[in-house]
Amino acid sequence: MKVVVTGAAGFIGSHLTERLLEEGHQVVGIDAFLDYYPRKVKEGNLRQAREHASFRLIEGQLQDLDLQELLEGAGQVYHLAAQAGVRSSWGEDFRLYTDNNVLATQRLLEAAVAAGTPRLVMASSSSVYGDSPELPLRETTPCQPISPYGVTKLAAENLAHLYGRLHGVPVVSLRYFTVYGPRQRPDMAFHRFLRAARDDQAITLFGDGEQTRDFTFIADVVEATRAAADSGRPGCVYNVGGGERISLNRVMALIGEVTGRRLRVNRGTSQKGDMRDTFADTSAAAADLGFRASMSLRDGIGREWSWIEGIP
Repeated sequence: MKVVVTGAAGFIGSHLTERLLEEGHQVVGIDAFLDYYPRKVKEGNLRQAREHASFRLIEGQLQDLDLQELLEGAGQVYHLAAQAGVRSSWGEDFRLYTDNNVLATQRLLEAAVAAGTPRLVMASSSSVYGDSPELPLRETTPCQPISPYGVTKLAAENLAHLYGRLHGVPVVSLRYFTVYGPRQRPDMAFHRFLRAARDDQAITLFGDGEQTRDFTFIADVVEATRAAADSGRPGCVYNVGGGERISLNRVMALIGEVTGRRLRVNRGTSQKGDMRDTFADTSAAAADLGFRASMSLRDGIGREWSWIEGIP
């Protein structure tokens, strides 16, 4: 079928696009190539997709494009485009987040109504939960984000729910928990840590290192995202996590074991907006999507390390 992927040149979007092309779909990829990180990185992400005859790339912001025309005839839409980054969402840059995470989502939902309500999968984030005392985090856990970024992702979820209830758009939202693997964004932790190990550079670790995360390998995220389009229940939200809660100090040790190199760590103070702990209850995704994370953290770090060794 014809499918549309927003954010197709990004970390998750490029992997998903390749998977859809392998399955024989006609893929329309949309990306604004925002300058959050270098364009050449995103161009590299799309290299394989652009060799495929069934791929078409549209460059532009969702707020500016004729989305109804692009969505016309699509059976599925995957909305991965967003302004990323928790720490940079404060202050004057907040407008980038409202424009690219909230307004862009509203424009896409309006276009989906006009185009005949294709199935839509929307990428959300564990950041919507904030510092909940309840672990593991369930979809029913109250959402109290502690960063402007988290606020905009929750607003996008609420818009999706609204358009589903009032306009019949069959939307499924996925709350991704710290995705990692080959093509991870340069600002993300594993990318920075592994590059520092490769180049024998020091890293800065904010906080005491005992904060915990649920890390999810990119291939598992793609599996869950594809399953959500086919079997997710419209109107539902699903956690997508790796199934393991681990401290950042333990991550440092694992990276040393995998790379054979000891990281030099400078300690910094905790940053506003950073959650203390995340850990996903994925029982809903298991029941409805058949999702279960298959990649261990050690093996996943090894995959990303192999990729890091091969890039400039």
